[in-house]
Amino acid sequence: MENQKSRLTSSEITSLWTQYIQDTMSVCISKYVLAKVKDLEVYSLFEFTLELAEKHLHVLRDIFKAEKLDLPIGFTDKDVNLDAPPLFTDTFWLVYIHEMTMHGLAGYSISFSVSARKDIRDHYYQCNIDAMDLYNKSIEILISKGIYQRSPYFSKTERGHSITEWGYVMDLFGDKRQLNSMEAGNIYFNLKKSIAVKALVNGFKQVTKDKDIHSFMEECSHPASKNINIFSSLLQQENLQSPRLMDAEITNSDVAPFSDKLMVFHAGFLFHLATTYYAAAMITSMRIDVAGHCDASILRDLKTISSFGRIMIKKGWIEKLPRADDRKELS
Repeated sequence: MENQKSRLTSSEITSLWTQYIQDTMSVCISKYVLAKVKDLEVYSLFEFTLELAEKHLHVLRDIFKAEKLDLPIGFTDKDVNLDAPPLFTDTFWLVYIHEMTMHGLAGYSISFSVSARKDIRDHYYQCNIDAMDLYNKSIEILISKGIYQRSPYFSKTERGHSITEWGYVMDLFGDKRQLNSMEAGNIYFNLKKSIAVKALVNGFKQVTKDKDIHSFMEECSHPASKNINIFSSLLQQENLQSPRLMDAEITNSDVAPFSDKLMVFHAGFLFHLATTYYAAAMITSMRIDVAGHCDASILRDLKTISSFGRIMIKKGWIEKLPRADDRKELS
């Protein structure tokens, strides 16, 4: 009873609001994929994805109704064209859902950690379990098909040693030390995400008829390509493998499967996430050149995010979050 008397905090409202929009987008994408894919395992995976999104939306609607809060608009059936030809291959969609599930795991963990009310914590506890189930299903299919790309192997382990020389961190001009496991792992992790984003925005660029949105997708593609080139080179310099590009997984369709609003939102959402991943890589990288490349990637992505905000406002696609009471107005 005490729990139900508690008002939702600003953090809880933000988490619920954001999840509602993202899950309505997930429903649109899953319905389209289910209408197009031929691979039975990928079909089953997206059936499960759609089931989870609809289950979460049911919970969210009940919470918003009980709290007398207006639901966000999010995305609807108007934002998906089920008659559009396939824009991406089944392989792309399999990799895509695996990458998106990792984003979901990170987001649900944060939402859980900033929630106080038990019913909200219970909801995000279950969301985390759902996302882990989806992650396990997706990675098992990727491995069984020989598609999953593992981060670089290190052939030996060393005894524990303390760092005693500044050259471990600061050597810019001499022979740089080899990447350590954390740096190589972070580079590979971010590369896989950049490669998926590049393919996604190039596909969107191919089908949009709006000049502003075409230019925005082009702007998204440029920093993604540059980041891929830079970080792939860092791995190749040390004879470590890079993940393969996914541009070949785009078909020749020129019919948009999604609304311009959904495509722009999706691209902007992924660039917002990218800055957090590059920031994490930057602060854990002890080679100053790697940290510098991460910093430059963040700046490039922030420029794209700025363009994302402008186009969303220009098109009237940004929904206002609930705001604090105006005490001056009330007094």
